Order: sequence, then structure tokens, then C-alpha cells
Amino acid sequence: MSMLDEAYQQLRHSGPERDGWLSNHAPMAVEALVRHGHEAEVPRWLDGYADRLEERPRGIAPIVADEWRDPLGDPVRTGDWLDHFDRELADEPWRDVLARWWPRLLPGIAAGATHGVIRVGHAVRALLDQETAPRVTELGQGLAYWAARWQPLAPPGAGPYPVTDPRTALDAVPRVPDQRAGIRARLAQLAELPHWPAAAGAVPETTVTSALSDAAVACAVPDTTVTSALSDAAVACAVPDTEETAGVDRDPEAAVPERLAGIVAAAVARHGTHGYANPVMLVHAATAPNAVLRTLPALPRVLWAPSLAAAWAATAAVTAAYAPAVGQLGPPPGPELDAAEVMRRAVDSGDAHAIKFADAGIETYARCGDPGLLAASVRATEQIAA
Repeated sequence: MSMLDEAYQQLRHSGPERDGWLSNHAPMAVEALVRHGHEAEVPRWLDGYADRLEERPRGIAPIVADEWRDPLGDPVRTGDWLDHFDRELADEPWRDVLARWWPRLLPGIAAGATHGVIRVGHAVRALLDQETAPRVTELGQGLAYWAARWQPLAPPGAGPYPVTDPRTALDAVPRVPDQRAGIRARLAQLAELPHWPAAAGAVPETTVTSALSDAAVACAVPDTTVTSALSDAAVACAVPDTEETAGVDRDPEAAVPERLAGIVAAAVARHGTHGYANPVMLVHAATAPNAVLRTLPALPRVLWAPSLAAAWAATAAVTAAYAPAVGQLGPPPGPELDAAEVMRRAVDSGDAHAIKFADAGIETYARCGDPGLLAASVRATEQIAA
């Protein structure tokens, strides 16, 4: 049994939360550790996290298949949701269960401060590598957590909206006026923001054409119109139209992975300039859409467009809730920085959010090679550990 499967087995009887609300980050963090070659660190990391784990909650009553809407978003039924997905995944292939529940859960993407979708994204990435029983179980626990904490955001507007790149779109997101409370109180303020519907509806565009669709999931190249605010290397991350691709009809669904990747890249880079105010919570502006991006290969293509819209809404919501009004100078790329060093620093910090953000930053860097993303990841680790 692999180290990841052993860790999942060890964690399977723990609940998705502690202290009534705080997320259990262990399954997500250990998946990221293993992904980046730190299997040897997993036992020690889990030992250090053990006092933050609570027992899996017991169920109250079985969730009836055709009455699933009533208990959706009810954390008291967390144990029932865990039992429900155990049963479904025992009877059906995990991809079928995911395809059925993804559109049901997607409108509530803010669940658990977006940790529901993030946990599912880590589980799906592990399953796409290798299908094992512990990984299927972990997917079920992620889906159950998402269902129990299902939380919709204030709806976006209908548009039409101007086409913009991800960084410009993030800069245009309005801030909630009262930033003293927790995330639920902050997100509740979105409905009162006059400019929220426009910001949430203006999903950033991309210029990658349908001729590149075969490599979409593997490459997920960001928007070609990314501004210099991201970094001087951002333009090199883009794929421009060529003589072969110019004039080719663009398939909106084929462009979804690139558009999502552009959102993730912008959120990682913007953390480098705006993460100082609340470095822990702002990481979810990047890790939530990255979880959706990881899940796309396991989803029916018809679900890609709504996944993009929901991911952008989550990024915009976290940005509205936690980004300060004024940014700082971005961290300069360091010549000594590489992906291994970025993850090493995150692992040394021991913090789950630092590890998961470094994971997202490294993935994004691998897609486009912008060293500014690695620098932003290191700065996030430093700020979280401070």
C-alpha cells in the first residue's frame, strides 16, 4: 500500500471539521506532500496534526436518494452525508457518482470556506493517478463535507460584460465593507455590494483557440492578455494565435481549462501583492479554482462551462472578502528558487495552508514557467508562518 493510501486509511475515521467549523486539512495536505516527493514527511506531519482531528460524526437518519435537497447545507447531517457517499461509492464507479453530484454541489462552492471543493480536487487528482479503495473513500468524504456545508454565493449578473484578463478582473472585484468577521459574515455582504453581480459575472476570457484543445487539460495555458502586473514573464506563458489557428472557430468548452488556469495564475500572483492582510484565507482564491481545474478531466464535458463560472465566483468572493484595498510590491523572483525549494520551505513551515498554496503555485508554474509564481508562493509561506 502506498504512503498516501496508508495516510487515507489512518484518517478515514476522522471528521471533516473540528471545533464546530474549522476544516480538517490533513487529507489535502498529505496528498500534496506525496505529490511533491515528501512521502517520508507524512508520518511526522500527521503526528503533529493529530490533536486537531476529531472523530467522524455519527449519522442521524439515512439520506433518501430523491430527497437530497432538504439536508443539503445542514452540518448537523454531516454523519448522514458521510454514510450516504460511502453507500453510493460502494455501488457505483466513482466517476459516475462525481458526475451526478458535481452539478448539485457546484452552486454551493463556498462550502466550508471552499474546503469542500478543494478536498474533492485533491482526491480526484489522486484517483486519476491510481484508483484504490482508500482514494475512493476519500473522495466520498470530500463530497460529504461539501454537501453538509453547501453554501451558495450571491448570484452574478446576466451581463453582457466586457472581455478582460484574469488579473484585471481580480483588480475590479469590490471589497466587502466589514472585514472584521469570519468568512460566512463576509460572504453574506456580497448581496449588498452594488458591483458584485458584474464582478462575479465577468468570467475572465482567454485567447487560446479550439485548435489547441487536445492539449487543453495537460497544458492549461493562461490568458494571452495577462497584464504586466502579473510579471514580465507572463506573456511568455501565453499561447498566441498563429497562422494555423487564426480564424479557427473557438470552442468555448475547449477553452475552459486555459481560462481556469489563467484565473489560478492571477490569484497566485496577486497573493504575492495582497496576501499580507490575511495570508491564510486569501490562499483559497487560488486553491479553490485549482481544485476545479484538477477535476475537469474526470467530468463530462458538459459540466466544464458551469465549473468555470463557479470557480471564478469563488475566487472573486474570497478576493472580495479578504484582499486589502492596496497591494504591496510583488516579491522579486529569486534565481535560487525552483519548485523543490518552494515546497521544501512550505513543508518546513508545517502549515497545511502553506503546503497547499505551494502545491498550487508549483502546478501553475509548471504550466507556464513564470518564476514570479514561485516567488509568490514563498512569500505566502513566510507570511503564513509569521
